[in-house]
Amino acid sequence: MNLSFCLFAAVQLVHWKQPKKSAAAFGLSLLILVSVATLSVISVVSYLLLACLCITITFRVYKSVIQAVQKSDEGHPFKSLLDRDISLSPESVRMLADQSLVHVNWLSSQTRRLLLVEDLVDSLKLAAVMWVMTYVGAIFNGITILILADIIFFTTPLIYQKRKAQIDQHIEKIRSRVEETLQKLHDRLPGAVKRAKAE
Repeated sequence: MNLSFCLFAAVQLVHWKQPKKSAAAFGLSLLILVSVATLSVISVVSYLLLACLCITITFRVYKSVIQAVQKSDEGHPFKSLLDRDISLSPESVRMLADQSLVHVNWLSSQTRRLLLVEDLVDSLKLAAVMWVMTYVGAIFNGITILILADIIFFTTPLIYQKRKAQIDQHIEKIRSRVEETLQKLHDRLPGAVKRAKAE
C-alpha cells in the first residue's frame, strides 16, 4: 500500500467525503481513546481482539452451517481477504524510512537551535509555549488531550468548510497582531540592533 494513498485516504476521512466511513473511523477512534482513558491499554486491546474474533468466528460458523444445509461449495468466507497480499514492499519501507529520516533530522536540528538559543526570540517563544503546557498538563492528562485532538481532527474541517470566509478573516487579524507583537518584542531585545546591522 502506497504512503501517498494512505495520506489521501486519511484526508478523505477527515473531510467527510464518504460520511459512513468517516463516521465509523471517528466513532471507533473516539471509543478506543475513551476506553483507554477508563481501562488499561492491555484490556482495551484484549477486548477489541476478542470482539473481532467473536464476530469472525460466528460468521465463519454461520457460513459453514449454511453451506452444509444448502450443500454448496463456496469455500472459506474470508478467502478473498486471506489471499490479498498485505506485505510491505522493500521500496515502500525504504521510502518511509527516507521520509522519516528527513523529519528526524529537521527535528533534531530545530531542537538544538532552540535549546542552545541560536535565536533568542524563537527560544523565548518555545519557553512561553512550554510554560503554557505546564498549565495544560496540570488540567488534562495525555489521554484527555488525545480525545480532544481526535474530536478537533474530525470536526474542524467540517466547520471550516461551512464558515471559511469568517474564519479566514479572524485568522488574518490574529496573525497580523501576533506579527506586530513579535516585531515589537524583537526590536526591544538587546542584540537586535547588532543583528540588523549584520544583515
